[in-house]
Amino acid sequence: MDPITFDGQVAVITGAGGGLGRTYALELARRGAKVVVNDLGGNPDGTGAASSPAEQTVAEITAAGGEAVASFDSVATPEGGQAIVDAAVTTFGRVDILVNNAGILRDKSFVKMSATEIDAVLDVHLRGAFFVSQPAFRQMKTQGYGRLLFTTSAAGLFGNFGQTNYSAAKMGLVGLSATLALEGANAGITSNVIAPLARTRLTDDLLGPMGDKLGPELVTPMAVYLVSKECTVTHEVFAAGAGWFGRAFVGLTAGSFPAAIGSATAEDIRGHIGEIRAEEGFMVPTDATNAMGPIMKVLM
Repeated sequence: MDPITFDGQVAVITGAGGGLGRTYALELARRGAKVVVNDLGGNPDGTGAASSPAEQTVAEITAAGGEAVASFDSVATPEGGQAIVDAAVTTFGRVDILVNNAGILRDKSFVKMSATEIDAVLDVHLRGAFFVSQPAFRQMKTQGYGRLLFTTSAAGLFGNFGQTNYSAAKMGLVGLSATLALEGANAGITSNVIAPLARTRLTDDLLGPMGDKLGPELVTPMAVYLVSKECTVTHEVFAAGAGWFGRAFVGLTAGSFPAAIGSATAEDIRGHIGEIRAEEGFMVPTDATNAMGPIMKVLM
């Protein structure tokens, strides 16, 4: 079986000073990619900054014979996002791959969460991915090729106690990726999402002893495949952890028209809620228009 290689390609990876981002950077570089290692070097809650995490990953790559450059810009501002992409274009001439991996945590129960804790998490996860992806997407459209990968989580897809800010940001990334998959289709750009379960600085306190079996390198194969030329899949979400891989998706049930069009009552809903919720015969919409299919069949 021929190996997947990235010779001549340039990858930008945010939050690559440690954890998942570091493993992505090392593996892509090992396979031939030139890598922009972005990391602000802050604490898990987003405070502080340091150059050493990004520099250390770059040092590992260059020691192994690869090419990499460090970026210490914050993803949380438009200027920072542009600077990260500029580092790739200025140093290596292009951007083929963007992995939006940077993240922080400010966990707290919903009733105790402050606006600052909401904004800080949205700024890094959701706005940060937007600010880096926009200039990268423009560059990819000019090139006629690109691979985008966003990072969600089980908390974003299914919810998790004490993480309303994080969950909201992570689900927002699913929508962002879905639309970029549609807008990038005619320009050779794919966009997918990964929901990793791995031991990192952000999850050490949450995983406990189980973290020993959840090394970030066990997620890396899925991320590497999704940003490769060989992967033409787009507009999808994949889960990965401990060497297990699966697909997650938003589905739409067949539903029900419990009364004549325009005449249903709340009591009709009550009487047909089981049919409305039934998972048999569900569909996975490919876009917002496609999601209107069940309704349009009745209206037309």
